[in-house]
Amino acid sequence: MFIDLKTDIRQALLNNAALFSLLEGPHVYPLVSPDASLKTYITFQEITNFDNNFASDKALSSEIHFHFDIWTPYNTGPIATEVDRTMEEQKFFRASAQDGYDSTSQSFRKILRYKTIKLGG
Repeated sequence: MFIDLKTDIRQALLNNAALFSLLEGPHVYPLVSPDASLKTYITFQEITNFDNNFASDKALSSEIHFHFDIWTPYNTGPIATEVDRTMEEQKFFRASAQDGYDSTSQSFRKILRYKTIKLGG
């Protein structure tokens, strides 16, 4: 059983009006931003997706983990709060959060990781 949530996660983030406003548009991208001139954006990726909870040699659920990078020259807090709210609405829970700074782009970076278990396929 394989459950692919990448499109659903991106759409949920884009549907968050407060987040859309903070990002000044639909700046949520899988893996990398296609526009190097953007100051504030989010990149994300699925970091693991594996079957678990087996019965009769069939997976009953999948454990799925996502990694998000928030990039901005400003405070990452308001954006991180909206990502967190959206992911909780999608039945994910935050597994870790970490602050960083990239001196090349002069951007603050907030790293967020989430995980969930989804039933069925």
